[in-house]
Amino acid sequence: MLTRLQDKAVGAIAGAAVGDALGGATEGWTVEQIHRRYGGYVEGVVGPFNPDWRNARPIAPYHKGDGHITDDTLMTQALIRVYARAERHLDAYAAAELLVPEMMGQRRWVPELEEEALLLQRVFLAEKWLVARLHYGHVDPREAGTGNIVNCGAAMYMAPVGVVNAGDPEGAYAEAIDLAGAHQSSYGREAAGVFAAAVAAAMAPGADAEAVVAAALGLAKDGTRAAIEAVCERARGIDGWRGSAPALREAMAPFDTVADTYRDQGLGARRPSRVHAIEELPMALAFLLIAGGDYRETVLGGVNYGRDADSIASMGGAIAGALGGRDAVPGEWRTQVAEASRTDIETPGLELAEVALRIRAADRRRREAADAALAALEAPAG
Repeated sequence: MLTRLQDKAVGAIAGAAVGDALGGATEGWTVEQIHRRYGGYVEGVVGPFNPDWRNARPIAPYHKGDGHITDDTLMTQALIRVYARAERHLDAYAAAELLVPEMMGQRRWVPELEEEALLLQRVFLAEKWLVARLHYGHVDPREAGTGNIVNCGAAMYMAPVGVVNAGDPEGAYAEAIDLAGAHQSSYGREAAGVFAAAVAAAMAPGADAEAVVAAALGLAKDGTRAAIEAVCERARGIDGWRGSAPALREAMAPFDTVADTYRDQGLGARRPSRVHAIEELPMALAFLLIAGGDYRETVLGGVNYGRDADSIASMGGAIAGALGGRDAVPGEWRTQVAEASRTDIETPGLELAEVALRIRAADRRRREAADAALAALEAPAG
C-alpha cells in the first residue's frame, strides 16, 4: 500500500515520463503535419514521425516515438539521483558538484540512440552548456546560466523539486530558481521556478487544476506571468483539447520568441527578456485546465499541439500525475513506455518520496532550532 506522498510522487515522475514519450513522436511538427502523418489525432503511443529516423533532418538521428523517453526524462531522473546523493535541498552549487558528474560520469541506456551513452552525448547544446560552463569554464555556479539561450531546458526537469517541496509552492519556486541559475537565465529560469511550484501545489491533498494555476500565477513574474494568465484565460473558454491549438497559439504568440513556423528563428529568439516567456509551461497549464486535471486529456492536448510537444506533455503529465497519483497515469501507457524505453519510470518516484521525507525532517529540525533561538532572544537581556 502506497502512502499518499508515494502515490503522488510516482504519479508526477511516471506521469512526466509518459507524457514525454508520447510527445516525442510529434515534437517539432504542426497540427496539420501531425494529422497527415498519423491520419488524425494521436491517442497513444505511435511510431516516429519519420520512419527513416536515423537519416532524418533537421531532427537529427534520434529514435523518437515508439514509447521512447527523451532527454526531458533522462535529465529528470538524473536530478532524482542527485537528490538521493545529497539528501538536502539543492542549489546552483549542487548542479556543479553533483548534476554535471551525472551527465559526464556514467553510461546509461538512451532509448533514442538505442545504445548506452553518456547523458552529455544525448542532451542538446542548451544542456551541454552546464558542462561547458561548470566543468570546463569553472564559472560561479550561481551565474553560470547567464549567456545560455533562453528556452525550456532547465524547466523541463524540475518536477522533482516540486515533489521534494510538496505542498509548499513558495519553497519549490525558490529552490528551483536557485538550482536553475546554473543552467538558465531570464524567463527560462523563471519557468523552472514556476513549474516546480505548480508540481508542489499539485502534490497537496485536495488540490485541483485551478489551485495549481492560482499558485503559478501567485509566484510568476513578468512575461511568464502574463503569458500564463493570457493562455489560461483563453483555455477557460475551450471545451476539449481537440481543435484548441489555433486559439491557444494565438494567446501565446505575443510572449513567445519562437516563430509560428517553429524552426524558423529570428535574431531575437531565445534571448533574455522581461516581456517574453517559454511556450511549454503556459501550454501545459492550459491543457490541464481544459482537461479539468484529467491526466490522459492533459497529455493528449500537449501531444497533439505539436511544436515542443514532448516538453509540454511532460510538464502537463507531471502536474496531472501529481494531482491524481499513480493510477491516474494509464497503466497501459506506463507499461508501454517502460518496456520500450527499457527504463523503470516508477521506482524513481518512490525513491524521491523517501528522500523528500528525510529532507523535510531536516527542515523541521532546523526550524525548531531557529524558533528556539528566537524564543531565547525574546527574553530580557542581562
